Formats: sequence, structure tokens, C-alpha cells
Amino acid sequence: MRFIGLIFCISLMVLFSCANQKLVDFKVDSETGFPVISITYSNAVKPVIFLANNAQNEGSIFFETGDEKIWINGQPVVKMNSENSFIAEWKTEGRSIKVNISGDKTKYYFNFSAYPDTDIVKWGFNLAATPDEYFTGLFEHVVDGDQKKSWEKGIKTALNLRGQTVEMLIKPTLSLYTPFYLSSNGYGLFIEGTWPGYYDFCKTNPEIVNVQFEGPSLEGILYTSKKPAEIVKSHALHVGPAFVPPKWAFRPYRWRDTHTNKPVYYDGTATNAPFNSMLVEDILMMEALDIPCRVYWIDRPWAKGPMGYDDFEWDSERFPNAQEMIHWLNSKNIDLLLWIAPWVDGEMSSFARQEGYDVPFAVNRWTNWAQENALSLIDFTNPEAKKWWQQGIAKMLKQGIKGFKLDRSEEIVPETHDIIFANGKTAREMRNAYPVEYVRATNEICSTIYPDDFVIFPRAGYSGSSRYGVFWGGDIGSPAEGLRCAIIAAQRSSLIGFPLWGSDIGGYWHGDMDREVTARWLAFGCFTPIFEFGPTEDRAPWDMRSEPNYDAQLIAIWRLYAKLHDQLSDYSYANAVKAKETGMPLIRPLFLEYADQPAAWQDWQTFTYGPDILVSAIWQKNIHEHTFYLPAGSKWVDAWDKNRIYEGGQNITVETPLYKIPIFIKEGSTIDLGDLNALYRESLQIAGNKPDLSSLEKMQNWK
Repeated sequence: MRFIGLIFCISLMVLFSCANQKLVDFKVDSETGFPVISITYSNAVKPVIFLANNAQNEGSIFFETGDEKIWINGQPVVKMNSENSFIAEWKTEGRSIKVNISGDKTKYYFNFSAYPDTDIVKWGFNLAATPDEYFTGLFEHVVDGDQKKSWEKGIKTALNLRGQTVEMLIKPTLSLYTPFYLSSNGYGLFIEGTWPGYYDFCKTNPEIVNVQFEGPSLEGILYTSKKPAEIVKSHALHVGPAFVPPKWAFRPYRWRDTHTNKPVYYDGTATNAPFNSMLVEDILMMEALDIPCRVYWIDRPWAKGPMGYDDFEWDSERFPNAQEMIHWLNSKNIDLLLWIAPWVDGEMSSFARQEGYDVPFAVNRWTNWAQENALSLIDFTNPEAKKWWQQGIAKMLKQGIKGFKLDRSEEIVPETHDIIFANGKTAREMRNAYPVEYVRATNEICSTIYPDDFVIFPRAGYSGSSRYGVFWGGDIGSPAEGLRCAIIAAQRSSLIGFPLWGSDIGGYWHGDMDREVTARWLAFGCFTPIFEFGPTEDRAPWDMRSEPNYDAQLIAIWRLYAKLHDQLSDYSYANAVKAKETGMPLIRPLFLEYADQPAAWQDWQTFTYGPDILVSAIWQKNIHEHTFYLPAGSKWVDAWDKNRIYEGGQNITVETPLYKIPIFIKEGSTIDLGDLNALYRESLQIAGNKPDLSSLEKMQNWK
């Protein structure tokens, strides 16, 4: 390792009005001899420094070639040093190195580059951290690595990333990533581009945040404000604006993972319906139990072929009379979504390979699976390949499909330098960009056929993805720790520019479905923009594996929160439009609007849904009462007992039987959720009368 470097120091200090003080300034530290670039701004919450030096006496900015790490140091030739911009250049050993900073009091753009740069593979820099500094953002995961680590037992961390390292490279299947983080010290940092990166939040050194990104240059944005919401809003608008689906997409969903067409329903009643029995069972039972359902989706397998995804052609045995089934659902005001992938199978796969429309698979644990099933991964940067693939999507849309669940764009995508996409970029640079291209291609064709009347629902995303779809939180495990992960993922996703999010209520897999966790998840899911119940082991609360097989209480809880979510659809939609226009997300960690209150940074289970509703999600089992924080500055009305009104600025404890999530309405709001206790009692009464599927079938008009 050798030094030629600069010590890059951005001092985020409170600016007391001084007409001639520069916002960007440069000097050489008299003790160390290190050059220091200072940025001053007027609305910081406390001073922060982009590091001047550390214990190893290294600088702040470095780059790497294939052979060495080089820290920028020495006296530069200053090209410009004005009130709000700084350009400096260093000449050394045949290379010119340039640092460019410009901006105003709330946003600064920075760029690090060199010429020639052909051998540069990475840039990085260090930032100073204070002992109490809080960092959050970047991704959905609770911790980096295999997603199962995010629902391991005993994890103490929540939204705060301090003490963690994060690789900025999308991983299955909690797969929303953006190189943006928020600091409690009044700044947010965003790195442009899609090259992989790495963050060390005070793990190696408690006084340092280290940021590294691959690529021949590095550029980004430093947002500054004492109000975290302003930083989050600025970032969201920069990577957005967010896609807003039609209002019906904010109403309840139902799905299962594998729709087997059985000869009998769950209770042994013979199936006489002309459509898939599991789908019909769901629709008839929800209708009889008065559980609202506006959207139904079918996961793979739904098409022909051994993988259930050949050539955008229905599997007529699994889904007989598919076109009529769609009409039947539509007659009940239910729209249908389908699972899709960025790869094709069957005859389409052979054609894609013949035409060069595909890219090689990544070499990972999914490679054999992809090869064995003869899949072809589409190169969406190839205009002809994209147009051809969109024809298959259009075929399903023209049958009445109103959107898609976009899966698998982060599993078999290559990430090496030797594979080149059609746009000329290496797979290494395209790895994070691939999910964006996938959702963009889907949005384009959906917009052509159903302008403003479709929803697409990816699980993976990166900077820019939010312009094209809403998102779900991947294959989160079903134990209590999985629900903990979902509560964290919802809030962290909202902070990084993905305001419209939902999760598989009850968890996707990892052990048997847990009644108590599912009940708590239904309550939490009610206060996320997308409320989708399933897959619940391909079963339903009326068909549990253990006694009571017909679980009237769980059915009642489902009905309670589906009804409540449905009631909130206008509110959700209106705030989604505001998210698009202003960048303010629907799900808001308390510190987003109450940053001056220390408890708001600690109580990660409590958040607001829009500006008026506060909830405190419960994830642990056997919790009969719950303590949480009500922010100061407002009075809060207990939605379960409107006679109870609390002053903000205190922790309160409330009883939390299985059906109850703490819900509070900001005093003065026009929100009225009605009598929740009466709704639950009504739901219990309705759920207590087990529907007769034979009679329900006879009432149907199947045409």
C-alpha cells in the first residue's frame, strides 16, 4: 500500500449567519499536513466529519488498481474554491486525480475520478462517526448475508446498522437494495450507479464508517438536514418518483403457493366447479365469511411444462377453463395476477438461445437448477429480446390478467466481469441493475395495454425500481423472528425509496404455519400499503393441520384486519400519491418525523402509517400487554377505546390480546376507524358459522 492521497474532510457544522463564509472550503491541517475539504451547512443536527485521518494514519479517499490501494495525499492544484463548489486536481506518476464537490445548503454532489482510469477497479472513502450515531437504510435485510440470518433467534439489532457490514450486492430473497443510508447526525449519503459496494458501519473501527464501490470512478450525493424526513424525501424523488397503482391495488389480496386442482374441497365436499378447486374454495369461503378480497394471484406452477412456466400457456389440467375463470373472478370484482420470472422455459427457451436473447447463468447454488430445467435468462438490455419477451406478457394481459408478481431476478443473474450484456456493460455492473430492467420492461407492456389500471409486484429492486412497481418482502420465514424481520424490512424499505411494500402474511416457509404469529402478522400487514395473505402452507385458517382445523378465531382476525385495510384503501391511495409527489413514504419510523425525541430512535416496533395513524407491531409470542412510545407534540386517541386520549412524549402500556394491535389516531385527524371491538365481535360470530361449500357451489353462475 502506498500514499499519494488527500484527506477528505467534510465538516457538517452549524452555520451561523456569516455572509462571506464559504460553504465549501479547503485548507491544509497544520499538525498533520493533510489537506482538508470542509463543507458547512445551516441545518445540521450536530457536527459530523468525513474523516480527516484515522489510527492507521490513512486518508479519506482512495482508489485501487489491480495491484495496490492508493490513498490520495499531498498539495493539490485547486481549480476552484468558491462559496458552494470545490474542484481540486492532483498530478502524480502519469495520472491526474480530480475531486469535484458542488451544491448548496441541503444537497452536495461529489465526484472522484482519475485519468487515465483504465486500471482502476475501486474507489472508497472514510467518514468519521460519533459514539451515539445511528445509521439505517441500504436494504431490507436485518443483517447482511444469507437471508435466514435476518430471522435468527437472539438478534439484538433492528433498524440501526451500527456495528454491521453490508455488501451492496442484491441477494435472495429479501432483495430491495439502494446505496443510500441515513445518519442521525443530519446527513444522508447516496452513491450513484450500479457497481457493487461495501459499507462498514463502525465495526472495524468504532469511529469510522468505510464506504467502497467498484468501478473506474465514484460519484454520489450528500443530503443534509436536521430533519430526517427531508433527507428521505429528497432521496426518494431523486430515484423516483414512485409508481402508484390503481386504488384497487390497495385493497386485500389472497394467494397460495401451489394451486393443486383437487377432486374435493378441504372438508371432503366433492368439487363440481369448472375451475381450479383451491382458487374456487378461497373465493367461495371468503365470500361466505364476508372477508374482502379485491386481488387474487396465482404463483408458479400455472403454465404447462415440468416447471409450470412454459411458453405463457396455461396448464389446462391444473387450471381448466382459465379464460372463463378470469371472467368469473371479474364478475365478483376480483382482478387476477400471475407469477412471472425473467427467464423463459420450453420452446421459448430454445428460441431465446437461438436468437442470442439470453445471458449465461451465474455460477451459484441456482446454476444446476437453471441448467437442469433448460431455462434462458433474458437480456432486457437487448431491445429485440425485450420486445419478444413482452409479447408473452401481452398475451396474458389480453386474457384479462391485470398484473404480475415478478420473481427471481436476483438468483441466477451473473455477476462476473467476463460476461457482457447487450448494452456493453459487464455483468458485474449489471448485477444490481438487472431487477430494474426487468420491472421496467414489464411496466412498459402493462402500460400499453392497461394504462393506469395494473399492478406489478417485484421482490427485488435497486435504485430506480420504485418508478415501475410496488414490492413484497421476499420469502420471509414463518417463525416469530420472521415477523420481526418483516416489521424492520417495511420501515427500512420506506426509508430507501420504496414506499409501497407488503409481505407474505404468515410467512412464506421455514416450519409449520404458526397461528399466533399469523394473527400478529395480519394485524401488522393491515398497516402496510399491500395486504396480501398467503401462502399459509397452501392451506387456509379453515383448514389447519392441527386442532382446531377450522380456526374460527384466526378467521375472525383475518376478517377484522382485511375489513380495516379495505376501509383504509382511500387513505392509503391518497398517501401513495403524496409519496409520488413529495417523496414522503406511507410507513414512517418514528424518528422520521420526531428526530428530536431519543425514544423515537429506539422504539423500532412503533411507526406511523401516513400522517395520522400510529401502530405498534407485536412479533414475540405470548405477549399479553405491550409497552411503546407515543411521540410528543400531539395527543393520541386509542382507536380501540376512543375515550382514552394520551399526551405524547411518554411510554404507555396497553393490553394486547391475540386479535389486538395498538392503534392510535393523532388527535384532530379526520380518520375514523369505527368500533373495532364491535367489528371483531361480528367477525367471531360470522366465523363461528362454518360455510357449506356444497350449497355455495350451487349458488354460482360459472359462465
